[in-house]
Amino acid sequence: MIHSAIQIIALISLVCFCHLPSAAVEEAVANGKAVTQNAVEPNSSHTQPKGYSLPVIDLSSQTERQVIIDQEAGQYLGHPTTVLLEDKKTMIAVYPKGHGRGAIIMKRSLDGGLTWSERLPVPENWATSLETPTIHRVIDAKENRRLVLFSGLHPIRLSVSEDDGLNWTPLKPIGDFGGIVAMSDLIQTSGGQYQAYFHDDGRFLHNEGKRGAFIVYKTRSDDGGLTWSAQEEVVSHPVAHLCEPGLVKSPDGSQWLMLLRENSRQFNSFYCVSNDEGETWSAPKQLPGALTGDRHVIRYAPDGRLVITFRDMAHTTSTHGDFVAWVGTYDDIINDREGQYRVRLLDNKDGADTGYAGLELLSDGAFVSTTYCHLYEGKEPLVVSVRFQLSELDAIAP
Repeated sequence: MIHSAIQIIALISLVCFCHLPSAAVEEAVANGKAVTQNAVEPNSSHTQPKGYSLPVIDLSSQTERQVIIDQEAGQYLGHPTTVLLEDKKTMIAVYPKGHGRGAIIMKRSLDGGLTWSERLPVPENWATSLETPTIHRVIDAKENRRLVLFSGLHPIRLSVSEDDGLNWTPLKPIGDFGGIVAMSDLIQTSGGQYQAYFHDDGRFLHNEGKRGAFIVYKTRSDDGGLTWSAQEEVVSHPVAHLCEPGLVKSPDGSQWLMLLRENSRQFNSFYCVSNDEGETWSAPKQLPGALTGDRHVIRYAPDGRLVITFRDMAHTTSTHGDFVAWVGTYDDIINDREGQYRVRLLDNKDGADTGYAGLELLSDGAFVSTTYCHLYEGKEPLVVSVRFQLSELDAIAP
């Protein structure tokens, strides 16, 4: 009954949020609520089932798997991303002190996410961040390793660390363009170029403030993340609102796959593929209900299966608005199959306000997924991780 009520609220939101002022719309998007464009005709058709028949493994009550990374009484903490360094132990988490915006907080773990530092010193202008920060590892042609951190809206800004996160440059614009959830993912070509992906709905690309079509963009770096090209349009849809791309390469590296949030809530999530390392992309196609959600983060397991975390926004689901994972294969997605099983990682206690996350694979085969969540009724969200291994899940899967 609770989840049915949430779905009814989401449908009501589809009507009500289209005329909200900008700040309220942004809050609605971050909460997983529907946002519509005035000129778009409704279309509720689905080429895939709205729900799914996969078994669901529920880990949400197993608190021994959870590590609270940060919490502050009365303070909203949200939208983390993480990066795991090459020692497979050092992990860095960044997240805003606020709802999708606010001063960027950074913490470090030296033991694979079991314990965490206090909040670490960061550049002064990280306090001016207006979006969810994202952190990525990049390596240039001379094998110099660095970390890059992006902060979105207009303009998209970049901070760089040359010493694995101990020191950082201040945030600086990468160009005269903006975007939302920059950069939601980053991928490297066989020639060493990095491509970073983000989206915009017309308001921030050129700072015009007028909402229009949802478009996914990319920008390129040929110098290991120090400088970035002007934006290039990647994919859009005449009706669906595609955003927050998550990317992964096929097992043999010959194809790229992009999973996309669908924000009008009229469709399932979408995917498209590229057979030329991001130069061109196929037309977007709906995913099965089992993979419908927001902010997909994708990693390979040691045995070649995929683990994908996201906020569950399937139209028919028992875990609506919770933080979940999907387990299956690359071929499952390409061939429109549901996959193997779903996992309820966290029971979110406030609508659909969870699910932006980092996902790291440790040397022992354990996944550590870090997100924000309303873990306790009536409390502000906190930053928390969940730890699991596929061997454990396989043993209890129906």
